[in-house]
Amino acid sequence: MILHAEFTTEPFEGEGEPPEHAAVARDCLTEAGLEPDFGPLGTAITAEREALLPALAEVLDRALDAGATRITLQVTADDRRS
Repeated sequence: MILHAEFTTEPFEGEGEPPEHAAVARDCLTEAGLEPDFGPLGTAITAEREALLPALAEVLDRALDAGATRITLQVTADDRRS
């Protein structure tokens, strides 16, 4: 099953380099072999359920450790294989 996930980490810190918690979340996905779409207001990722769910658990843990005070996550399941 394919999953689409979008998440934001807070607090937002305005312009410039992304906050550490956002960069850590992005890097966690790339370290898992995934290709996130990282943007100024959030991160999007599409991957197989088996790969994405464990990576998202790691994202939550590491982003909180890096200073995130809120993480908003939305996951949509798509049972069509691509």
